[in-house]
Amino acid sequence: MALTPKELLDQLMQVEGAMCAALVDYNSGMLLESVGTGVDLDMAAAGNTEVVRAKMRTMKSLGLNDAIEDILISLGKQYHIIRPVEKHDGLFIYYVLDRGRANLAMARRKVLEAEAQTVI
Repeated sequence: MALTPKELLDQLMQVEGAMCAALVDYNSGMLLESVGTGVDLDMAAAGNTEVVRAKMRTMKSLGLNDAIEDILISLGKQYHIIRPVEKHDGLFIYYVLDRGRANLAMARRKVLEAEAQTVI
């Protein structure tokens, strides 16, 4: 079953501890779609665009011929997952979870499964 971007994000919100999720264009830093609350997603989209760009530059400088699977940022109270969309260069999923309620392994697996089913 193919998912739209909105359905992808809605599916991610079903995970215990999910706070918000977004689909972001890292070429422009623009938020394309979002759900949930708890984080200023417009600001997060722009800021995490810089995180993705910096990692890509670093990989290029190091001569790493590889792709980012995901970037995990662990905060005291939250997990932030950034996952480039494999089939659509220039897009990433941004996913915020309550660290006290979320199962990180389950959340990462859910992002992978949902992304594989998404058609943009």
